[in-house]
Amino acid sequence: MLDAIVIYLLLGCAVGLSAGLLGVGGGLIIVPVLVVAFQMQDMQSSTIMHLALGTSLASIVMTAISAVLAHQRRGAVVWHIVYGLAGGMLLGSLLGAVIADQLSSSVLQRVFALVEFVIAIYMMAGAPAVRRAMTVAIQRLELLLAGAGIGAVSALLGIGGGTLTVPYLCWRGRDIHQAVAVSAACGLPIALSGALGYLLTGLDEIHLPPLATGFIYWPAVGGIAATSLLFAPLGARLAHALPVTQLKRVFGSVLLLIAVSMFVI
Repeated sequence: MLDAIVIYLLLGCAVGLSAGLLGVGGGLIIVPVLVVAFQMQDMQSSTIMHLALGTSLASIVMTAISAVLAHQRRGAVVWHIVYGLAGGMLLGSLLGAVIADQLSSSVLQRVFALVEFVIAIYMMAGAPAVRRAMTVAIQRLELLLAGAGIGAVSALLGIGGGTLTVPYLCWRGRDIHQAVAVSAACGLPIALSGALGYLLTGLDEIHLPPLATGFIYWPAVGGIAATSLLFAPLGARLAHALPVTQLKRVFGSVLLLIAVSMFVI
């Protein structure tokens, strides 16, 4: 158990940096590491991936708060976009958690890796993919629908939403620094709603480890949150110091490495 706690604390450091730097809540890093940590603790194999996803979302809540405050101090959060996406994300993330409960752990793991791989290639290539202006006439409806889709996929994969929100906003012509800041803010409603979904859908699971409520393992949540709160502001400072092209390549490289690791483990 002591080894696991050390892993959770170190994981929180990486999560805080990624949340501030890339606008991702850390699920991309948290989930694969938790899968390995839970295997080390001899948890029931049929519940490991679901526990990793639910625990990931629960730990992202505090990280998201710290990251968005750091970006807000730099005036990078575009709040009308956050509000437009947030409503759809809340509904979508609840739906994603319900869908995940019907899928096997191995299927979830492969879907997670595939989505990460595709987005990594897109970001590293700097794909210009037709950029359109954010017009007032379509903004609210489009953001609502985009938020619902992002929320559902993010909850299904146990991520905070930045993996999809950042590429979407870059495609829509937003500066990546703004995209990262908006993504950090949007991670909070996804994490809250998704974590609640995993908690509720896991209440009837009979093979949960001690100190778990539904598919949320609280020792991991506490360890990750404790250190991620300290490192998220540092990541935000780095994000605003890096040029756009370099930041996109860092984002894509992180996704690619983790996608490969999830195919292997």
